[in-house]
Amino acid sequence: MEISSLINIAFAVSSLFAMAVLIKFDMQMMQQNSYRNERYIKWFKLNSEYMSMPRLVCLVCLMAALTPFAEASWYVVGILAVVQVCVGVNVLRRKSKKPLVFTRRVQRLYFSELALALLLIGAVYAAKQNAYDLALVATAVAVISYALTMAVNWLLKPVEKAINNSYVKDAMRRLAGMPGMTIVGITGSYGKTSTKHYLNRILSEKYSVLMTPGSFNTPMGVVRTVREMMQPYNDLFIVEMGAKNVGDIKEICDIVHPQMAIVTAVGAQHLESFKTIENVQRTKFELVDALPADGFAVVNNDFPYVANREVSNVACKRYSVGEQGTGDYKAVNIEYSAQGTSFTIEGEGKTITLTTKLVGECNISNLMAAVIMALHLGVPEQKIKYAVSKIEQVEHRLNVKRTASGITIIDDAFNSNPDGSRMALDVLGGMKGGRRIVITPGMIELGDKQEYFNEKFGEHIAETCDVAIVVGQYNREAIVRGIRAGGMAEENIKLADTFAEAQQMMLGFAKAGDTVLYENDLPDTFK
Repeated sequence: MEISSLINIAFAVSSLFAMAVLIKFDMQMMQQNSYRNERYIKWFKLNSEYMSMPRLVCLVCLMAALTPFAEASWYVVGILAVVQVCVGVNVLRRKSKKPLVFTRRVQRLYFSELALALLLIGAVYAAKQNAYDLALVATAVAVISYALTMAVNWLLKPVEKAINNSYVKDAMRRLAGMPGMTIVGITGSYGKTSTKHYLNRILSEKYSVLMTPGSFNTPMGVVRTVREMMQPYNDLFIVEMGAKNVGDIKEICDIVHPQMAIVTAVGAQHLESFKTIENVQRTKFELVDALPADGFAVVNNDFPYVANREVSNVACKRYSVGEQGTGDYKAVNIEYSAQGTSFTIEGEGKTITLTTKLVGECNISNLMAAVIMALHLGVPEQKIKYAVSKIEQVEHRLNVKRTASGITIIDDAFNSNPDGSRMALDVLGGMKGGRRIVITPGMIELGDKQEYFNEKFGEHIAETCDVAIVVGQYNREAIVRGIRAGGMAEENIKLADTFAEAQQMMLGFAKAGDTVLYENDLPDTFK
C-alpha cells in the first residue's frame, strides 16, 4: 500500500476520533441542560460554542483538506491527521465539574447519534470508495455535531417518553403496595436538601426512613429512588422536590401522593424559567395543595411569599427565626461558638433547647422545619435533641472545615441565591481573628434580575469581607461594580478565570486565622 493511501486512512481514523469525542462533549452538555433542546440552544449561543477552539480547528482542517494542494500532498494530509488527534485528545483532557454520566438514556442518545453519523459517512464511502472523502465528511460532522445532537434528542423523545412512563407506572405500583408508609415532601427555593438530611437523621431515631439521595429531586429521580432503593420495611419516605417550571412539583406529587409537606423558602431562584416570584410561589405550594384533607404542612414564615400564602386545605404550622419572627414556632436565644450553635425553639407551649455542630441562620431555619415535623410524627424530645446534636454538615452547603495550616473554610459551593448568599456572607462576617475572604462566581438563573442581584451581592461582600476573589467572566462586571460601590479597597478585589486559579491565588496570601468562603461553583455550562 502506498504511503499516501496509509496517510489518507490515518486522516480518516483521526477525523472519526475527533468527531466521536466532540459528540461525547455535546452529549455531556445536553445532559447538563436536562435533555432540553431549548436550554441547550441557549447554552450554545451564550458560550458561542460554534466558535469554540476544537470546532474552529476542525473547520480549518476541513477547509484545508478541500484544497487540491492538500489532497495531492500526503505530508499535508499527515499534518491534518495529527491536528485532528490533538483536537480529540484536548477535548478528552478537559476537566469537568460534572462529567458525563453514561446513563441508559445517554447510551441510547450517544450511540444513536454515532450510528447516524456513521451511516452518513458510510454512504459517502460507498459512493466514493475513498478514505480521504470519508475523512472530509467526518470532519464536517465534527464541526456541526451539536446540530446532530439536538436532532437525535428530538427524534428519540417519543421513545424516552414511553420508557419513562413505564418506569413511573412501576414506581406507582410499588408505592400503592405500601399503604402504611408515610410520605413527606420537601420543597423550597433553597434549603430543601439540607432539611431533607436533617429530617432523615431525626426521624431515624424512631422510624425506618428512606429519602431521595443527593439531588434526586426530579420526577425520574424520585421514580428511580422508589424502584431501586425502597424496601418493604420502610415506614417513611422523604421526597425532595425540585422545580424550574410551573407544574414540576405537581408532577412529582401525582406520582408519590405525599401526606405531609415542608416548604423551606420562596425566593428569587430560577427566575430565568419561572419569570416571576409569583410563579415560584405557585409552584412551591403545589406540594401543599396536593395534600389530603388530613395532611400536615410546615412552612417558613421568614419569606414574605410564604407568609402571605394562605393554607386552608390542611393543618399548617409556620415557623421563623428570631424574636421578631411570626408563626407558631420561633427560634430564639441563638448563640454561636467554635463548636457550633445553641438555640431554643418555642411554640405551642413547648420549649426545646438544642445544640448543633451547624452554623448559620439558614441551618437553624432548616433544623426548625425538621424538628416541627418530627414532633408531629411523635419523635420524643430527647431523641430529637440527641439527633440534632449529632447532625453533620451537608457537603458544600455552609460546611465548615479547618485546614492543617489553620485556615477556616466555609464551603457553600453547591449553589447560590440572593437570600442564601446573604446568610453565608453574614456567617463569614461574624468570623473574628483574621481576614475574611470570599471566592465566588456569583449567582445564575435569575433572569432579567441577575445583574441587579449580583451587584447587590457585591455590595454585601464589601460590607462583610476583607478580600474578594471574583471567578470567571459571567457575573464579573456586576459583582465588581457592587464591591466598589460598597467601598472595598481596589487592591483587595482580585479576579480569576477559574476556581483552580482562585484557589492558588488565595493560597498565596491566606494565613492561619483567616476564613475563606466558597460561595457557589458554576457548572460546566457557564464560563
